[in-house]
Amino acid sequence: MRNIRIGVIGTGSISEMHLNAYKKNPAVSLAAICDVNGARALQVAEKYGADKSYTDYRELLASSDIDAVSICTWNNTHAEISIAALKAGKHVLVEKPLCRTVEEALEIERTVRETGKLLQVGYVRRYDPNVRMLREFVDQDEFGPLYYAKASTIRRLGNPGGWFADIERSGGGPLIDIGVHVIDLCWYLMGKPKTVSVSANTYRRLGNRSHIQHLSFYKAADYDASKNTVEDMANALIRFENGSSLLVDVSFSLHAKKDEGSVRLYGEKGGFEIDPEVLMVAEKHNTILNIQPQTDSKAGFSGEAAFQNEIDHFIECITNGTKPISPVEDGVEMMKILCGIYESATKGMEIRL
Repeated sequence: MRNIRIGVIGTGSISEMHLNAYKKNPAVSLAAICDVNGARALQVAEKYGADKSYTDYRELLASSDIDAVSICTWNNTHAEISIAALKAGKHVLVEKPLCRTVEEALEIERTVRETGKLLQVGYVRRYDPNVRMLREFVDQDEFGPLYYAKASTIRRLGNPGGWFADIERSGGGPLIDIGVHVIDLCWYLMGKPKTVSVSANTYRRLGNRSHIQHLSFYKAADYDASKNTVEDMANALIRFENGSSLLVDVSFSLHAKKDEGSVRLYGEKGGFEIDPEVLMVAEKHNTILNIQPQTDSKAGFSGEAAFQNEIDHFIECITNGTKPISPVEDGVEMMKILCGIYESATKGMEIRL
């Protein structure tokens, strides 16, 4: 029986991952779709069998037919819509990043406490099957204390333009868009240690490189080559209270040979890699072993499975009244890290958090 009635706000590309996963969950009924583009909202509602479509999220939230919402809109609307949804008595799954500023994050957190409603942040990589498997190994102390992590997400040519390239709507460039995924992933697997400082750099040297020919890349629906106000690249060293550290670099545009992604964590008893594929490193009987886990996918991220797990977990938490594994508190801490990185880069100095 389908008894959790869902509204999806925003019909950009990421919403398809939510919608497809909701359709496969037997406890869900898609009740409504909302987008400022009315024709697109209606089209998506018809495609996924939603009962209603709206152009104003406030009208959707006013409906008693909605139990929970997925927020898949521009970053600058995440806080506003999340708070309104919570106050309207809806549970919330909000896409990453939680918002654009620490102040917004704290306001969302206060509203969660005041309303008693559930808010889950869309840190989808936590829900990937391989990450779930690795987390079990971490919890069983297979690697010992994890004291160093290194993450890199490099696009040589990959500024999507549109709202992604508008700092007012996005809050930043590759750091807040794709960097947040690997920073959160490492922090989560390291046990979410308290952050004490960040030292970072951001660069605006290459722009969106819209003049490049012969290579294609994803472009936002509102792509405009003349508009770009976000960084090309960011790097940071993040230090934690327990002495562990995370080194990260991320780019939309860089004179690199190819796109590259790597996520690696190191502990006292062993280590593991997630990107580009899952691998464990151990030491047994005075011998170093590289171990290839036998899973359905060697790749570090299986998008369809991860989003399905994320949506299923959201519905399970609503049904059982349990706390999600990516709660609002984690969204607040991640905003402190991201904003600390931007502040450090602007001031050219280490920032204490």
